[in-house]
Amino acid sequence: MTTPPDPGFALYVHWPFCASKCPYCDFNSHVREKVDQPRWAEALLRELDHFADLTPGRTLTSVFFGGGTPSLMPPSTVEAVLKRADERWGLPAGTEVTLEANPTSVEADKFRAFRAAGVNRVSLGIQALNEADLKALGRRHSADEALTAIALARALFPRYSFDLIYARPQQTVAAWRDELSRALDHAVGHLSLYQLTIEEGTQFHTLHARGELVLPEEEVQGELYAATQEVLNQAGLPAYEVSNHARPGQESRHNLTYWRYGDYIGIGPGAHGRLTLPGQGKVATRTHRAPEIWLERTLATGSGAKPFEPVAAADRLTEMLMMGLRLSEGVALDRVVAETGRPLADWIDPARLDGLIRHGMLERRGAILAATADGRERLNAVLSRLLG
Repeated sequence: MTTPPDPGFALYVHWPFCASKCPYCDFNSHVREKVDQPRWAEALLRELDHFADLTPGRTLTSVFFGGGTPSLMPPSTVEAVLKRADERWGLPAGTEVTLEANPTSVEADKFRAFRAAGVNRVSLGIQALNEADLKALGRRHSADEALTAIALARALFPRYSFDLIYARPQQTVAAWRDELSRALDHAVGHLSLYQLTIEEGTQFHTLHARGELVLPEEEVQGELYAATQEVLNQAGLPAYEVSNHARPGQESRHNLTYWRYGDYIGIGPGAHGRLTLPGQGKVATRTHRAPEIWLERTLATGSGAKPFEPVAAADRLTEMLMMGLRLSEGVALDRVVAETGRPLADWIDPARLDGLIRHGMLERRGAILAATADGRERLNAVLSRLLG
């Protein structure tokens, strides 16, 4: 029997600031005229130390700087965080270190400084390759700036990825196929392709509620998804996760830790984590969302974290299936036992599971439970039925 891959032990660093707020974004991101960079660097190091004290003897398998727009951080802050992470946990040579960047916040010298600081993978928020849709999505860069940033990433970093959003208002399947073809001229190993969703609390949610923002019909959205799979499969970048495509070996190792339900630490305002701690089992961690509150509490007490919450066995199962069934590799059933103390059959009604298998939504591959391609396209409905 194949041994399931080690999910890893990851560090996520949240930088909450952006130059502007995109109308579709519900992430914990904020616009500020001025940021006290030395205080922020110090706070990130203090919270890192706080979590390192709780997890001695572990070795990181990835680091991810997300946001917000972490490419607005000084490269010196990134370097300081990576140096401290190496001192506290160990950061072996070749460990994946990803930084998210927007095309408007990068230029050659800054990218070189991030590379010198230890970043070896960048993820670029491109979102569209035509001017009208970039403007509609509230992006501050042009298509030419996007392609320039991709070229810089390709020249300076061992690995890079970029994001596109589809199912945009008035988008046709033919136009999306053309855009994917152009994207593949610039992608090497990894692409993230997200379907536009309307999230509460966003400007798009308000416009959608007024009828001023209309997404493609559900049938067209399905056709856009199908076209995405077809084009990327033919290009040798199959979907290893619902929205992520990669050549074999080029998957995001950091995100795989989430999807494989490994332990990860989240530092910075609004960051979440999952940790297995001695005597406590699996706990959920989260920090204060408001940047200023997080900053003051972290500088005063060493962390902006809220009290940890134990994750009950049933909740661990739910989280593991919700994350793991997003992956084409599926969920290793022996990890269900290791995580919850009981086999899947003790948790899930066999008739419900067999029905989803019979209808082609799920499949068993030896000691693996996986969603089929059709199941991943309808994953929310599959999970609702499975978890009942």
